[in-house]
Amino acid sequence: MNINATLLAQTIMFALFVWFCMKFVWPPIMAALEQRKKQIADGLADAERAKHDLELAAKRSAEILREAKEKAGEIIVNAEKRDSEIIEAAKAKAKIEGERILAGAKAEIDQEVFRAKEQLRTQVSAIALAGASKILGREIDAKAHNDLLDKLVAEI
Repeated sequence: MNINATLLAQTIMFALFVWFCMKFVWPPIMAALEQRKKQIADGLADAERAKHDLELAAKRSAEILREAKEKAGEIIVNAEKRDSEIIEAAKAKAKIEGERILAGAKAEIDQEVFRAKEQLRTQVSAIALAGASKILGREIDAKAHNDLLDKLVAEI
């Protein structure tokens, strides 16, 4: 065998092998590579989108947390304000109730003083009658001298 014929046969076989690979092997490999390239690009884009969404979510959660703290502060301020209003209202109500009780007690004291004065007047008039009867040496009729007793009681 001749080296030229072998070389020529190998060249033809290599050309047929290259043609076969280019026709039947290369397109599926390239399609798979393109598909894999597209999947990787989509995955990277999704990862970038997810990173961006995560940043937005972190900003939004920080904003919501800040708003919640502000709202909690407002609620606390309103609760303290309402607390002081309730305390002031209770103090005012207690003061009014105390004044009412005090007025009632004063009225009761005034009535007791009036009753005591009346009782004293009655006792003084009885003592005066007893004294007058002893002085006059006779019994004074209370019914007959009612006007005199009323004047005496009024003076006392």
